[in-house]
Amino acid sequence: MVTTKTLKNQTENTDNRSLTWYLICRTAVITLLLGGASIFYLKGSVSRTLIPPLFLLIGISYAEALLSALLLKKISNTNFFSQLQIVWDLLFVSILILLTGGVESVFSFAYLLVIISASFLLSRRLTVLAAACAVILFGGILDLQFFNYLHFFNLFRSVADGTFFSAIFVHSVAFFLTAILSGTLAERWRRSEAQLQRKTIDYAELEKMNRTILSHISSGLMLINPQGKIRSFNRAATDITGLSLQDAYDQNAAEMFPGLLLGATATNSPLNRSEGYFARKTGEKLILGYATTPARGSQGEELGILVTFQDLTQLKKIEEDLKQTDRLAAVGRLAAGMAHEIRNPLASISGSVQLLMEAANAQSEDLRLMGIVVKEADRLNELLTDFLGFARPKQPQKEPVNVASIFDQLVDMLATDPRFKGVDIVQDYPEEFTLVLDRGLILQALWDLAVNAVEAMQGKGTLTFRTEEQGLPRIVVEDSGPGISDEIKGRIFEPFFSTKERGTGLGLASVYSVVESHGGIVTVDKGATGGGRFSLRFAVGEEQRCQH
Repeated sequence: MVTTKTLKNQTENTDNRSLTWYLICRTAVITLLLGGASIFYLKGSVSRTLIPPLFLLIGISYAEALLSALLLKKISNTNFFSQLQIVWDLLFVSILILLTGGVESVFSFAYLLVIISASFLLSRRLTVLAAACAVILFGGILDLQFFNYLHFFNLFRSVADGTFFSAIFVHSVAFFLTAILSGTLAERWRRSEAQLQRKTIDYAELEKMNRTILSHISSGLMLINPQGKIRSFNRAATDITGLSLQDAYDQNAAEMFPGLLLGATATNSPLNRSEGYFARKTGEKLILGYATTPARGSQGEELGILVTFQDLTQLKKIEEDLKQTDRLAAVGRLAAGMAHEIRNPLASISGSVQLLMEAANAQSEDLRLMGIVVKEADRLNELLTDFLGFARPKQPQKEPVNVASIFDQLVDMLATDPRFKGVDIVQDYPEEFTLVLDRGLILQALWDLAVNAVEAMQGKGTLTFRTEEQGLPRIVVEDSGPGISDEIKGRIFEPFFSTKERGTGLGLASVYSVVESHGGIVTVDKGATGGGRFSLRFAVGEEQRCQH
């Protein structure tokens, strides 16, 4: 998960930061030591000649620190730059010891500071090498002083001979021990820091991946804290509900989603699967399938509940359509078994009664009763014919048909029907609107819709025929009647369901069957005048749609 390039960048940033702090701390230490020494010599009565060199060294150290700070922003090889800094410090301390008495100098401990600094900037091997260089430089100074080669620095053999050798031995041991100990500690520190950086990068990558997953997952997700407030709301939740994170954040979940069980019950007993309703700001009512689960932090602390939900509105509609199709299939199977069993006896009854009516000795009262029998038998035969036509619709014979000509023919048929005398018919369609349909079946479906409309309007009102081109081409039949209530809207296409006193309940069911056989769908909603608006939508394909 952590790339080599990322680790390299992190290491370079760490090295630059370490060098920056090193330059700052070194300048502060030099200022403190040399500045303090200068003040001490300035107030004392001896060694006033050391004051100018000490101030000169302070100035040189400041100049070197400034130059190093400027170069640090441009160099790429920080390891080599660090080595140069250690070499400079070793030489600087050596000059300081030469100026302050050699074997008697109080600044010999400064080598230890350089070695410790090297352990944090360089590897353990180079730290030991820095200690060896310090031993060589310090030992060289004492040797030269012992043999009186440092007259220029006013250094002579001012102490006993054994002091030189003991000083070299003690300082050499101290330098190497310091290098080994500080190098080991620094190596462990660097290893720990590298592991920490790797874990930090891992957590950053995991957090980024987690945010990416949450923002692209198709299910809505929201986190509800123990107080019932929404604390997280992903992009899918926004797409489903129409609420932004700003709208939902820190709002009471039970009030925002009253149709879902998101109160204390959800916390105590998680829901594996449930359904509820949610009303969008537009008034659209959604069916949401949701589940809840307790959410806990990395330390096991309770964060609240995590709710996942999906929009099931379209799935529920498809489910209802499938149930409707299953019901129609069941009716078809029933009709196939009952057709001959009903029609044959019915034909026999009707024929026999008609023969009795032709008898010479038939009384008028008997003729009246037998007429009723024949009339009702004919009505039952028509009902059975409609039923069979619905249950076993013939396969549509599709051809390019101008829908306008079907409407024109339908309007002519309605003009001769007395039921439509008080109805104003509005023809709102172009002269050319061609679809690939079965003309006879579609004409029958439109006739059934028109009869259903005039019965709903009780013979008075406005009946509108129109065509629309909104995505899928559609044929629309709209009336100005009372409309269809939401309570029965889901059942009007069921066979034998009717709100009319003498209705068979097969008219709209037949319309549904015809449109479905064409690969289309029928929807009903409220029209512009408050009445029913039936839309017959047909799928578009190269073989189904003609240019119009």
